[in-house]
Amino acid sequence: MDRRKFIKQSSLAGGGVLISSSVLSFPQKQTLSSDKKVLIIGAGAAGLYAGYTLHKQGIDFTILEASNRIGGRLGKREDFADFPIDLGAQWLHGKKSIAGKLVKKKGVAITEDESELAYWFTGKMRQELPKDVVSIVQGDRNSPDISYREYAKQQGLGDEYRFIVEQIAGDYGADSNDMSVKWTAVEEYDWSSGNKDYKFERTYFDLINDHITAYIEDKVLLETIVSKIDYSDEKVVVTDKSGREYEADKLLITVPIPILQQADIEFSPQLPKEKTDAFQKIGMGAGMKVFLKFKEKFYDENIIGGPICAAYADEIVGKNGKDHVLLAFVMGKQAEYLSSLGSPASICRELLAELDDMYQGKASASFAGIHVEDWGQNPFIKGAYSYSKVGIGNARNIAAQAVSDKLFFAGEAMNLNGHHATVHGAMETGYEQALKIADLL
Repeated sequence: MDRRKFIKQSSLAGGGVLISSSVLSFPQKQTLSSDKKVLIIGAGAAGLYAGYTLHKQGIDFTILEASNRIGGRLGKREDFADFPIDLGAQWLHGKKSIAGKLVKKKGVAITEDESELAYWFTGKMRQELPKDVVSIVQGDRNSPDISYREYAKQQGLGDEYRFIVEQIAGDYGADSNDMSVKWTAVEEYDWSSGNKDYKFERTYFDLINDHITAYIEDKVLLETIVSKIDYSDEKVVVTDKSGREYEADKLLITVPIPILQQADIEFSPQLPKEKTDAFQKIGMGAGMKVFLKFKEKFYDENIIGGPICAAYADEIVGKNGKDHVLLAFVMGKQAEYLSSLGSPASICRELLAELDDMYQGKASASFAGIHVEDWGQNPFIKGAYSYSKVGIGNARNIAAQAVSDKLFFAGEAMNLNGHHATVHGAMETGYEQALKIADLL
């Protein structure tokens, strides 16, 4: 499901202030000569774009990546259908961003996603709901700091609207019992990249791989799991699980927020308590994408409201292909449940049963294949993308602050421009932090 489609079509429009023009600029090639060294942990969108920025500044760097591939929460598969599918992030949310500018500059083919919504509500498929749920629960900056689920109850929405509310929260990568009405509205106000959403003819992964990674791939060390960071001396010393040490003048940490929350990396000295407390206040729930291939198309372009999966989307939109692939975009408690089943076959049975209920048995009759991408079970990701938990306050600001002018933090969860939970938001932070580091060297 397009993370912003339901909100956009349901009339939730963020206000927003423009981020600085520098964020929308590409780094210019410099002729700096420096013996300084930078280490970057994580080869996702933030780490790769930070490396690209340092490369353009003429600064030496190395990216340490725990997994066996680059991309972080970006990925693709080309042999499931007659068009490539994005295993992770796939929608470009507006063109007024670093990613949008890169698309334009490189002539990358994208298509506006104008697919229509259908709602599974009280046992029937409907083109609209009896009530405009989003306008009821969207809240604003003066709303109470309570969960979307609790706020929906206060606004008089009964249990029949539960999975519609769940889908609204799911668009933000959250469970409706955890996401704050107040702080989601506060952060949504700063959104400035545009309200139209686009799909790539190829994949989002290809955009980053072809036009960013291609320049710096020799600087990435794969299967390098960082276990300790010692910043007690003039130099920062990073140790991986094999015991190998890496020394640098500055360190940029771009790992997903659960890695920091669960203390997968030891810091010496320990990080300030205010900072580690801030990590815990940022939400990131389970997330899963399940691709269901069918012999024929029997389904609507977007389906909202399933109790097993609150959002389905037709994958063929924006693609050049003929295969019929339906994406189940599963977040929060729904993702936790499906993940607990333990096998693609069990997940498939649950989703097909739900779709059979919606479409009179046509799903099972037409089923042709499945691919499950469970981001919550990825040991180096552990979830979907960040959201604003009840009580988050200014936690993102504190989490994003540098420590001792040696440790810097980037990634979508550290975005302060309202663009968290997006690829372009991650890229913005990589760019900003790389420039800060360059200024200090």
